[in-house]
Amino acid sequence: MALIEIRELKKIYQMGAEEVRALAGVDLDVERGEYVAVMGASGSGKSTLMNLIGCLDTPTSGSYRLNDTPVEEMDDESLAAIRNQEIGFVFQTFNLLPRTSALENVELPLVYAGMPRRERREQARAALGKVGLGDRVDHRPNELSGGQRQRVAIARALVNDPSILLADEPTGNLDTTTSAEIMDLFDELSAAGNTIVLVTHEADIAARCSRQVVLRDGLVLSDRPTAAAVGAG
Repeated sequence: MALIEIRELKKIYQMGAEEVRALAGVDLDVERGEYVAVMGASGSGKSTLMNLIGCLDTPTSGSYRLNDTPVEEMDDESLAAIRNQEIGFVFQTFNLLPRTSALENVELPLVYAGMPRRERREQARAALGKVGLGDRVDHRPNELSGGQRQRVAIARALVNDPSILLADEPTGNLDTTTSAEIMDLFDELSAAGNTIVLVTHEADIAARCSRQVVLRDGLVLSDRPTAAAVGAG
């Protein structure tokens, strides 16, 4: 059974008198441990799909099962719980709290989960160690480079040991060298068995994933393994 099972997923937004069909009936399966790039032009539906997979929004119709749980039937409280337990988010803009340390930023999901302080500190330190920032736990975001901030964001996404890591243009605010370093980290996380779905408009970033799903006009235009996957096979 796939980790993510999406069938005929539709999302329609009402913009005044006009209906905008952001997703027009998407079918998609993602297996455990897959490394998937979602691509498409602006307006193709990739951000909407990411929000639905991440339980940040609910579909107009269709079905979405995550870990065999029917997400489309959930209320807001259940969606918040599944976001906290099952999904790690990495955003283009890092979304770090500016006045708190790297350690405190990474701890946040564990605070929401109600984990005792000592335990969550240990877990947050371990997550920062995984992304190569074990020596930066007390630094605030303004004391870190862009690449280090994104590493803190990745550590925060990993700290709950989620079923899936969702990354929305994770290198969009980084220079070429730093982007390559962050993608090296995603490659390592994938090799360690993490399930990663990464939204990008950059072909070289998508090429590092094992599979590319291309959206157009709210539908899957193509879904195929990348050269990286073929080479690994």
